Amino acid sequence: MVIYGVYIVSKSGGLIYHHDHNVPKLETEKTFSYPLDLKLEYENKKVVVVFGQRDGIMVGHVLMAVNGSVVTNRQLDDGRDVFDVLQTESNYPLNLKFGRPKMTTNDKIFLASMFYPLFAIASQLSPEPKSSGIEILEADTFKLHCFQTLTGVKFMVVAEPSQIGIESLLKKIYELYGDYALKNPFYSLEMPIRCELFENNLQNVLEQVEKTGISNV
Repeated sequence: MVIYGVYIVSKSGGLIYHHDHNVPKLETEKTFSYPLDLKLEYENKKVVVVFGQRDGIMVGHVLMAVNGSVVTNRQLDDGRDVFDVLQTESNYPLNLKFGRPKMTTNDKIFLASMFYPLFAIASQLSPEPKSSGIEILEADTFKLHCFQTLTGVKFMVVAEPSQIGIESLLKKIYELYGDYALKNPFYSLEMPIRCELFENNLQNVLEQVEKTGISNV
């Protein structure tokens, strides 16, 4: 069983902490003949698949290498433009490596800001008064678990659907937050959490819950 990551969002919707625990590395390398049956575009300094899926290569994956030459922005190691290479028939067959793009800190900040209004909308849509909002968001490959404190701070854990012990884990993370962040005289609410003791204890708890489903740390 696997826990992928932990996020803490302030009461105003800002991301104040994130921890990547187990991020699977998804890469696919295939040899292609001309013409290339995938549509690629240059977006956000990456060459991205925008149409066509095959052999584990999905829309949204980025081109990482061509014939072993690493792609940086839209250039190969030798300075050639990626699209010039892909559009030249005489270059084929080509060995292309694709992978899921790594999320940047800015990506995570953006996702946290997106979750905040979704949480509020869920609370308003509930037919029952005083709804707690989104507690579990389930997809086919993961579950996002959320615990909101009385002060509005949200603790989120992304894990495999089969992972057990997440409810107790969320409460344990809340305890660690209180012990190592709130009790720090130099920390104030809405500030990013930068505390080695918090990080180390969180890592220990995550590893224990993955193995046993219980957080006794």
